Amino acid sequence: MRVLGIVAKVLFVLCLSILLVTASIAFEFNSLRLYKNGFQKYSVSQTTGLAEVELEKAATGLISYFNSDEEYISLTVVKDGKPFELFNQQEVAHLRDVKGLVRLNYRLLLGTAIYVGVYAGISLFWRRKKYWRRLAWGVIGGSGITLGMMLALGIGSTILDFGQLFTQFHFLAFTNELWMLDPTKDYLIMLFPEGFWYDAAMLFAKITIGVAVTLGGVAGGYLWTTRRRATS
Repeated sequence: MRVLGIVAKVLFVLCLSILLVTASIAFEFNSLRLYKNGFQKYSVSQTTGLAEVELEKAATGLISYFNSDEEYISLTVVKDGKPFELFNQQEVAHLRDVKGLVRLNYRLLLGTAIYVGVYAGISLFWRRKKYWRRLAWGVIGGSGITLGMMLALGIGSTILDFGQLFTQFHFLAFTNELWMLDPTKDYLIMLFPEGFWYDAAMLFAKITIGVAVTLGGVAGGYLWTTRRRATS
């Protein structure tokens, strides 16, 4: 039983760190505000020739696609009074690959959320203080691993510039070259230039670090309070 308890706690620590990361990623992929802010910051309306209302239609269409069962996206917008398909065949095929990663992230998010919730629920309702302390240490451990991952990401961004890091990610994440698009004619690149992804990465890091520090701080505060009560 003791070995099972240790294994369960280690799994909780790992699952919590994965949960924090995948939750931040899922939030950003579904954040219409993030898309719209990027369009405005990088003057995407001027780059694409699309009105802001059409850009919002594109953003909501992408969010809907990532959360649907559709294999391929079909998104029609209006430019100069004429409707047309926003993405060409290569872009559609690449978005299918991106959706595969998004769905994988969802599965990891759901699986880790279930395990973290069950473990925390059992620990909280077991009515024994040592399980509460064990849970608190687990939260600190998971938060610490998450912060470590964010530190590694920061170091990687320092050693390699973001453009190189972003390119290497594509080589690792995709088994084809569909992501090699032309920024002068492919709307997917015009909608989401490299600067957009840099901003998204920074927001991802801030959200993840913020949640990890908050959870770790609450858990650490609980342990400090209980220790102080025990010694007083």
